[in-house]
Amino acid sequence: MTELVEPAPPADPAAGPLGPLDRREPTAAPRWCDRCGESVAAGPHEACAAARALEPPRWCAHCRRRMKVQVVPTGWSAVCVEHGEIRG
Repeated sequence: MTELVEPAPPADPAAGPLGPLDRREPTAAPRWCDRCGESVAAGPHEACAAARALEPPRWCAHCRRRMKVQVVPTGWSAVCVEHGEIRG
């Protein structure tokens, strides 16, 4: 016998594509390089800045998590599970 199940409530558009995650907005300046993942205070990152002109970020600059990156002909998107999605 099959149980009757109530339909799921409509998706919250503010929750983003990953669902209702705790998406805290970063309030402080970035502490990590978004290309190499090293500390911004550790030294200059001129090579990273030059590479970032052509590449998407690979690391979250606020929590140092590796991001899921998708590159398409029209741009890119990078998703941090803690801070959400950025596009370029």
